[in-house]
Amino acid sequence: MPEIDMVQLVGLALALLATGLIAGIVAGLLGVGGGIVIVPVLYYMFTLIGIDSSVIMHVAVGTSLATIVATGSSSAWAHYKRGGVDVDLLKRWSLPIAVGVIVGSIVGGNVSGAVLTAVFGVVALIVSANMAFRQNPKPLAEQLPGTPIRELLGFVIGGFSVMMGIGGGTLGVPILTLFNYPIRKAVGTAAAIGLIIAIPGALSAIFYGWGVEGRPLYSLGYVNLVGFLLIIPASVLAAPWGAKLAHTLDPKRLKLVFALFLGITGFKMLSDVLF
Repeated sequence: MPEIDMVQLVGLALALLATGLIAGIVAGLLGVGGGIVIVPVLYYMFTLIGIDSSVIMHVAVGTSLATIVATGSSSAWAHYKRGGVDVDLLKRWSLPIAVGVIVGSIVGGNVSGAVLTAVFGVVALIVSANMAFRQNPKPLAEQLPGTPIRELLGFVIGGFSVMMGIGGGTLGVPILTLFNYPIRKAVGTAAAIGLIIAIPGALSAIFYGWGVEGRPLYSLGYVNLVGFLLIIPASVLAAPWGAKLAHTLDPKRLKLVFALFLGITGFKMLSDVLF
């Protein structure tokens, strides 16, 4: 292997290892994780090590979705065993979420990285505002709306989540709690939703990225295998560190810090696209 490839590989490995550690700490601190942490960190890390800007966001999204397949499986199963997954809602939402994922995958696979970056930036700003200004949110209604609004919500969650490289929690939990869903049930159901999003999303990322120039070393389509192998164990290792810190820090202040991180991330991504 040429020396330059080894240098690139070492830089890539260190960047991805750092991504996993940061994602794990934040997940342990705030009970969030998945793509909402991994995608922006990958975006910055890939930029720092000089990956082709035209594929950075596609690879960040694809790699994130692949990691969610692995980590989300154990999370969803753990919630299911504890009765934390609303199986009836999952059955009703599976089809509209899957349709949303298919549409979002087709759109995401055919648009530029700038469009994906803008989508992530806008939604990150919305999630940031939700976390910062709705500390004790009141439900919008006592239960989820009926057909077709309920199905439309599932479609939106699936479509935007797969384009952003995130699981079901970032959009699913806030939407469910808006309709008076118990938070634990919402988190568990969203974990299961994440698999409906991540599995076809990761396969789509492999398909659309096959043979594209400029991808990082050892990428299968838009899924970077080095990232897949390093992010998962690093995030699992670091999550308890974050959880330990969470018991010594003010949760409300932590949420505000994370909201600030998302706000800055969203603004930075939009500014990269617009300016």
